[in-house]
Amino acid sequence: MKLTIVGTGYVGLVTGTCFAEMGNTVTCVDIDKDKIENLKNGVIPIYEPGLESMVARNVANKTLHFHTKLNECLHDCDMVFIAVGTPMGEDGSADLQYVLQVAKEIGQYMTSPLIVVDKSTVPVGTADKVKSTIDRELAKRGEAIEFHVVSNPEFLKEGDAISDFMKPDRVVVGTEDKKTAETMRRLYAPFFRSSMDRMLVMDVRSAEMTKYVANAMLATKISFMNEVANICELVGADVNKVRIGIGSDSRIGYSFIYPGSGYGGSCFPKDVKALKKTAEQNGYEAQLLNAVEDVNDRQKFVIADKVINHFGKDLSGRTFAIWGLSFKPGTDDMREAPSIYIIKKLTELGAKIQAYDPKAIHEAKSFYLKDVEGLSYADSKYEALKGADALLLLTEWKEFRSPDFGEIKSSLKESVIFDGRNQFDADRLDNLGFNYYQIGKKLAFKA
Repeated sequence: MKLTIVGTGYVGLVTGTCFAEMGNTVTCVDIDKDKIENLKNGVIPIYEPGLESMVARNVANKTLHFHTKLNECLHDCDMVFIAVGTPMGEDGSADLQYVLQVAKEIGQYMTSPLIVVDKSTVPVGTADKVKSTIDRELAKRGEAIEFHVVSNPEFLKEGDAISDFMKPDRVVVGTEDKKTAETMRRLYAPFFRSSMDRMLVMDVRSAEMTKYVANAMLATKISFMNEVANICELVGADVNKVRIGIGSDSRIGYSFIYPGSGYGGSCFPKDVKALKKTAEQNGYEAQLLNAVEDVNDRQKFVIADKVINHFGKDLSGRTFAIWGLSFKPGTDDMREAPSIYIIKKLTELGAKIQAYDPKAIHEAKSFYLKDVEGLSYADSKYEALKGADALLLLTEWKEFRSPDFGEIKSSLKESVIFDGRNQFDADRLDNLGFNYYQIGKKLAFKA
């Protein structure tokens, strides 16, 4: 099929590249000329394992193309995917201006029957707005071209997006038109080797709702476990053992019940707020979602509070090494990352920070932490330790999983580790003479 993908951000670029990998002819469109030129030259704007080589391969095979003008990409096109950003508005709702601008251009320039697919994360009712926008533009032209608007939300994990797209556990398609549903089945058929049962066709509004509810459910599990972790610490229980105890229940499972410093990224914070706003706009107070968000907001400061409890409120003259800046491993994404809040709080109290992350340092320097005084960056995890009073582990990158604790101890002024991901073995670190602080477990002893 011939596909046009509007937007070359995380969702658009992964979607377009994976469709091209399966033999479709794909053109990715973006108004950012520099980004498009870089993509043509093999420069990828995001870090996602496996994406760079896949883009290069499909560009070489002439199945993947990049363009800046949508009007030149709608001729002889079977489908156009809207994959532009839906940033959070001031009131917490999703900002649809970019989605509707694309819809407007589609209405202005389409010349033949078309399937328009909403791939962006959008609130319930967006497909109706996209349809009415296109209809309005076609009416201005005096044209009556057939088109259908489909909701096809993405369920990609940053850091594992290629695998998620190429081997999906489900594909949700929202459409009431049988012919459109069959076309979507043909498009996704190569991704299902055995059965198409994992393609779930439903009405458009249910598909739109599914995306928000999925992310809200996962965010709820995270906040619930973090709330439990805080209670465990107060009563002297070990949340690591509690997690195993409840995760063995098949009704609960182990996914998303790891205690930590709170969720971040581009999806959960924004989507929880947007779902809350949708409820509010329909006269309903989403108390559970309010609690999920409140717990997460508090959780981002738990590690900073542990540092303050150990070293005192005046951190002048103190230096802390931080391992990990991205909101999770496998990505350079720092949107709503706990590291941002922790670093800002500690530096406001006079501390200096030596930070290391294998992929996110550029993001920190250029945007998220660019104005923070007292923050410097190291080229390696061990370089970040030199002269520091303690180590804070904030992102569980693989290279942090089995470090040389002897080198850590000799590099730090004090043998103190604050682990925001409960990654290390507490008994081992106790035996090595570390003060080892975790989430959801009392410090065994203070060296």
